[in-house]
Amino acid sequence: MKMLINVPETVVADALRGMAAAHPDLTVDVENRVIVRRDAPVHGQAALVSGGGSGHEPLHGGFVGPGMLSAACPGEVFTSPVPDQMVRAAAAVDSGAGVLFVVKNYTGDVLNFDMAAELAEDEGIQVAKVLVNDDVAVTDSLFTAGRRGTGATLFVEKIAGAAAAEGRPLEQVEAMARRVNENSRSFGVALSAVTTPAKGSPTFDLPDGELELGIGIHGEPGRERRPMMTSGEIADFAVHAILEDMPPHNPVLLLVNGMGATPLLELYGFNAEVQRVLAERGVAVVRTLVGNYVTSLDMAGASVTLCQVDEEMLGLWDAPVRTPALRWGM
Repeated sequence: MKMLINVPETVVADALRGMAAAHPDLTVDVENRVIVRRDAPVHGQAALVSGGGSGHEPLHGGFVGPGMLSAACPGEVFTSPVPDQMVRAAAAVDSGAGVLFVVKNYTGDVLNFDMAAELAEDEGIQVAKVLVNDDVAVTDSLFTAGRRGTGATLFVEKIAGAAAAEGRPLEQVEAMARRVNENSRSFGVALSAVTTPAKGSPTFDLPDGELELGIGIHGEPGRERRPMMTSGEIADFAVHAILEDMPPHNPVLLLVNGMGATPLLELYGFNAEVQRVLAERGVAVVRTLVGNYVTSLDMAGASVTLCQVDEEMLGLWDAPVRTPALRWGM
């Protein structure tokens, strides 16, 4: 496989150096692998820290900035960051108002963030945690006990980040993050396998003419494998799976997310089909985001995430944000 890299061993460090050069409003510690908004700590604001394996960009480093994350900790490709990174990040952004850890439900992430929370509290930092587990495709997987954390991570980080930016206390920011997660569901589809730099070849076998329904963001198996379907058929399947698990009683935010190798031409076409299915089911969509946000390196495919919102949650979604990957209202 051809990749735009030097050697696999330096992929993450090289990317962090490039991120630092592109975004001077961030402080990027390449050696310790911590990305921090340059104006941190922000007096009187609870801070948000997240992180996970590299390969899902722009998640999480691309979401660091005013109105969203205070810091992010990138691990090796598809590998959890370590507790030392998380403690370093928490210390860098804590203003005395506490820190919320946003944790995707993968075993390594959960264990390491739990350990980091204990270490940070030993240093006098107040820490709260929220677990993101929005994927309806499967329960338990190669990486997870329970449901996987996927696209709803973006909604949690944005809406809770806006609550923090308003100066709400840590307890209220945590409660809002939990509310967003509880009202969010996702379903993903893979059209091709993922290739990691270390392996240099597809990590699983997905024959031509087939797709995997319910794939995870590390290439974990989904619900079933089928012959290739049309965009409309995939939208029908994905939306049905989500609404079967969460019949919405409120309008929804919609994320149509690319897995890394699917062009916007296809994603916008897929969005049209998702919107069609939701309209047929009587679901009102109040905001839509289309693009590659929670990715899996070079995997072709897409995921759909719905988040039920009330007026308060929608107001926080619309609140100003300035990060490398999300930017509006400023």
